[in-house]
Amino acid sequence: MNLDPVIHAPARLQIVSLLAAATEAEFAFVRDSLEISDSVLSKHAAALEKAGYVEIRKGYVGKRPRTWLKLSPQGRRAFAEYVDTLQRIVGKPLAEHPRDA
Repeated sequence: MNLDPVIHAPARLQIVSLLAAATEAEFAFVRDSLEISDSVLSKHAAALEKAGYVEIRKGYVGKRPRTWLKLSPQGRRAFAEYVDTLQRIVGKPLAEHPRDA
């Protein structure tokens, strides 16, 4: 049982979790909701896009440029598998977990 290392980074897990509950979200909404900087969101969104988990769309609202993020079908599957794996890990009886020495 391995957790997906692309999703496992805390900021990426937060991004994917937020996007899993939406069809699409504006960059500023994601940034503000997660209380992270533009640069942190940009860096992690790019890593998720490179993995095929997030689609990034750029456009305009009036004359103002905007960026939207959404989970790709592959990203939704990866997140569902991540959550399933995590549930299997935490759902094991304590006797199955290695004890601290």
